[in-house]
This record gives sequence, structure tokens and C-alpha cells, in this order.
Amino acid sequence: MGRIIALAVILVVLPLLQVGNGEHEIDDENGGRNERRKRCDVYDGRWVYDDSYPLYNLTHCSFILKQFACQRNGRPDRLYLKYRWQPSACNLPRFNGVTFLSRYRNKRILFVGDSLNLNQWQSLTCMLHSATPHSEYKLEKTGSLRTFTFTEYNVSVMHLWSSFLVNIIPKRYGRVLKLNKLDTKTWEGNNVLIFDTWHHWLHTGRKQQWDFIEDGKHKYKDMNRLAAYEIGLKTWARWVDKSVDPRKTKVFFQGVSPDHFRESYWGLHNGKNCNGETKPTLADLHPRRQHPSELALERVLRNMSKPVHLLNVTRLSEQRKDAHPSVYGVGGHRGMDCTHWCLAGVPDTWNQLLYTELIGK
Repeated sequence: MGRIIALAVILVVLPLLQVGNGEHEIDDENGGRNERRKRCDVYDGRWVYDDSYPLYNLTHCSFILKQFACQRNGRPDRLYLKYRWQPSACNLPRFNGVTFLSRYRNKRILFVGDSLNLNQWQSLTCMLHSATPHSEYKLEKTGSLRTFTFTEYNVSVMHLWSSFLVNIIPKRYGRVLKLNKLDTKTWEGNNVLIFDTWHHWLHTGRKQQWDFIEDGKHKYKDMNRLAAYEIGLKTWARWVDKSVDPRKTKVFFQGVSPDHFRESYWGLHNGKNCNGETKPTLADLHPRRQHPSELALERVLRNMSKPVHLLNVTRLSEQRKDAHPSVYGVGGHRGMDCTHWCLAGVPDTWNQLLYTELIGK
């Protein structure tokens, strides 16, 4: 009788031990999933070496743009591909592309933003394609909209170029950045929206895309860029609060992606730029305060009535001075890109965090 009871206990306990290993759950070692999910900050952690990385082979994704395809462009080192983000208090679920596509069958996912948003979109399309390499796909570009369709699942993963989210309108006297005006037609009817904007707000000279800024009835030749950015974010936030049904659409905002052009605000790089860097900074070596753009974004999100999840990628990305294209981007050795990210690379982790929020829980 005692042996039967002991066997019964083993059969009950064994499945609990298997579920609690953290491989596919955000969990602690004691199996306390529901409580732990509320307390685990997946953005607090460190980069760890993992020989099973990267999550995909770039050769399987011929559609990756040249500016992100560092290995294809001749980057000789591969150590930067071997790091995985490890939260301090839990484990991220392993990305499963088939699960993602099955869950979002007959649905539409839209990224809206600048080239860093495009960077993340390219990463996600490659991660999903690598999971189903023999499935047919269609890649189309119409104006500023790119659409990657997984035909077997009827899943569309799109990117709409929008540097500021608010509109730039050409007038006879110049280009006007209208802080109170949006073109949201393409945004509507999607099941997931991922937005970003920031870097283009700082551009001056030939890189500046506008000639005047308009805020309501007031027009300016220039104004404080951070103030303009926050006004634009509030315009976007009003649209979300008024138009998005959270039961049908999940909204995300990609946090500020740091660059590593110089030892600067980010404080994690001692050289002139990211060229020649092969390893991440594995710990925060300097006290950190949030960048004003991060604080402005968080203020806007806090005051919204509809739920928007912040993909808070800034701090974890700051540690990856090694993962930019540098001279292995679109400009080759005539250029230096310490803003965007190589693929495979850091944006794959951003998408793992997106996956965790959408499915992993």
C-alpha cells in the first residue's frame, strides 16, 4: 500500500516540476506563475552567452535589406550573434514562429514608424519565415507600405514608414510638420499595432524633413524638438484613446533605441563610435538617468485611457555597443552606422519581448 501511495505522489509531483522549468513560461523555480508574472520585469536583466543563438540563419532570409545584413556585407566576427537576454527574476519563453502564426491566422500586424521600427519589422518577418521555411510568402511594397504575407496562415506583417507619426504636408512655401494632424487610414482595422518615433525629431540641415512646424494655429520656423515630439505624441495618444478597441487591437510603442556613435548620454562606450566592438557591456558601469525623450513618452502613456504596452528596449539595448552595422551596413566602409542593428541581432530580442506579451503569457 505504501509503495502505491509513493508512486501516486511521484506522478502528481513530476508534472509540476516539468512545468516549472521556465522554458516556455514566465515563471519562478517554485512554479508560482500567476503571482510571478505580475512581479517579473522582463526588461531588467543581463545579456548571457548562449551557443544556441542566433534564432535564425540570415541566409534563409534573402529579403533582409542590405543595411541590416551585416554578415552578408562581410562582417567577420560572430560573437555578437551569441547573446541572449536573460531577465533577472524569470525566463522568457522561447520564440515559436509556428505558434505565433497559428495564433494570428487571418490577422494583420502593422509596424508604424521610422527605420528602427523597420529594423524590428524585418527581424520579425525573418524569425517567422525561418520557423516555416517551406511555406509560401508574398512581399509587396506600395508607396511607404511594405507587406509580408504568410499565405498558408493568411497573416500579414506590415511596415508603414512614418518618421514622426504626425503628418508632413507640402505647401507652396515649404514642407510643414503638423503636430496636430494624423493620417490613420492604414492604422485602422489591424489586430496589433507597434509604433515608434524619436530619432528624426533631432535632425537638422539637409537631414531635416520639414521647413516649418505647425502647432494648432501657430507656425514656427523651429521650436524645441523635445516639446514638439511630446505634442506629436499627445496627438497620437488622442487617436488611440478615441479610436482603438482594446478587445480587437493590441497597441505597443517601441521605446527609444540608443545609438553608440560616441561616449555620450548613454555612458556605456569609451571609444569614438561602435566600429570594431565585438562584445556587449555585460553590466551597467555608470549611473543612469532616463533620457528626456523616454520620460516624455512615459508621461504620455501614463495619461492615456486605453492600454498601450511600452516595449522598454532602451536599457537592454544600451549594453549592445557591439551589435550595430558600423561599416558593414548600406554605406560600407564609406559610412558608419551606430544607430541601426545587425540582423540577426538585438531586434530579435525586441520581438521575443513582443511575443512574450502577445503569446508567452
